[in-house]
Amino acid sequence: QVQLVESGGGLVQAGGSLRLSCAASGRTVSSSAMGWFRQAPGKEREFVAAIGVNTAYADSMKGRFTISRDNAENTVYLQMNSLKPEDTAVYYCAARAIGYLRTSSTERQYEYWGQGTQVTVSS
Repeated sequence: QVQLVESGGGLVQAGGSLRLSCAASGRTVSSSAMGWFRQAPGKEREFVAAIGVNTAYADSMKGRFTISRDNAENTVYLQMNSLKPEDTAVYYCAARAIGYLRTSSTERQYEYWGQGTQVTVSS
């Protein structure tokens, strides 16, 4: 059974940093592309970043967020710097089906999802 468990969310002031973790079990994080999405209150879930054969970022996160992967720890990370109040959201980790190594910004191309972790940025 595949499980993705996010952690690292919390409350931070604007301009601060957080590192989110996504620990996988039942599969390896290197066996497919992995992504981060987020959903703010009253808004649709949106793409944040992905890692596979390459890395990809949503335009508003470029230069502030960094996605990485530790195969030994079987964990994917999202380092978030220069946080803004508009980054407040529930952040979800997602995994494509095994063998799909290309990154994608499309939700429906991800097969497995974590439960999410709340990030709140105060002004």
